[in-house]
Amino acid sequence: MNLAQSIIEALESLNANKLRSGLTILGIVIGVAAVIAMLAVGRGAEATITGSISGIGTNLLFIFRGGLDESVRNPKPLTLGDADAIADPFQAPSIEAVAPALQGNGEISYGGETVNATINGVTPTFFSVRNYGLTEGEPISEVHVLGRASVALIGPDVADKLFGRRDGLVGETIRIEGQPFRIIGVLESKGGGSFGSQDNVVIVPFSTAQARLIRRSSSDRVDVIFVQAISADAVPQAAEEIAQILRTRHRTAIGADDFTVFSQEDFLDVASTITGVLTIFLGGIAGISLLVGGIGIMNIMLVSVTERTREIGLRKALGARRKDILIQFLTESSLLSLIGGIIGIGFGWLIAFIVGQIAVRSGTPFSPTIGVDAVLLATLFSAAVGLFFGIYPANRAASLEPVEALRYE
Repeated sequence: MNLAQSIIEALESLNANKLRSGLTILGIVIGVAAVIAMLAVGRGAEATITGSISGIGTNLLFIFRGGLDESVRNPKPLTLGDADAIADPFQAPSIEAVAPALQGNGEISYGGETVNATINGVTPTFFSVRNYGLTEGEPISEVHVLGRASVALIGPDVADKLFGRRDGLVGETIRIEGQPFRIIGVLESKGGGSFGSQDNVVIVPFSTAQARLIRRSSSDRVDVIFVQAISADAVPQAAEEIAQILRTRHRTAIGADDFTVFSQEDFLDVASTITGVLTIFLGGIAGISLLVGGIGIMNIMLVSVTERTREIGLRKALGARRKDILIQFLTESSLLSLIGGIIGIGFGWLIAFIVGQIAVRSGTPFSPTIGVDAVLLATLFSAAVGLFFGIYPANRAASLEPVEALRYE
């Protein structure tokens, strides 16, 4: 018996029990669709998160107070003096720009509308270091900082919630923590990030935030220092230069740093690890449903062997070999699984598409990604499931003795 004949006979056998075959295929369809959809969601999440982190700045490093070693107690705060020392080209030649910032949360209001947003007190270099662009208006300048001006730039989310639009807002007056501020610009959308939404922000001059909005224990204290290296290759060297400068200024020993320097690469590595584990976890859960579908195939094939015992005996009596019977039943189980896998790929794509549309409508920049490797993996795995779970029933059918099979009632 050749393969083509085996496939034709398998299709005839499956067609003779349409409902049973359809329900068995459905189990595989659900399993494959779940695998495809979950892998697509996991990859889409990874692409969204890593893309968002990449968009927060170019060759960017972050300096925070407190070290990774929890044994270091009472870490010294970061100061404007630290930022000035890091910006010194003689001490840190690998660094292009430095932007100290104050960060806090506050209530922003306009015309009866209120929103809670992140408040950043920044210097003019902040916009180039953090890669912020404007849709309208102008960035904060040295004049604003020196004059402690009551001016602000708002993010797209804040604009939407307070005004219901993102254009024509320059010159409007909002209240930050009850104090009036004039809008001088609207930020471009950057989406979600490792520090929450980068669109739900209000940016004011550093001196204004320091004096009126975000008070700290000392006048020169800052919450975070953003540093831009001269190139991507110079990031490791820049991090080492920062560490040496801060160790000298804070008088800390090597291994007992009271500060932490992170780079974009660090955040990307962490995000990729987390999303990779998430993808594997989701794929594993979806794979369980595919396993259940395979068990369904084995169950149906065992029932089929029992129902067709006399047919098997008759075939053997007419000269069919053990190999022919084995191939016949393996072909049937593989076809069940393969058909289910092909249909499941279509359903998986549809589920991923629907998830993406729901994300877009909810305002989340998220797009599930279906890779060719995921499709091939699901197809091959579904066929393998049919083959694996069909081996026992096929072997059982092939092992029947012709005389006993013919006498079976």
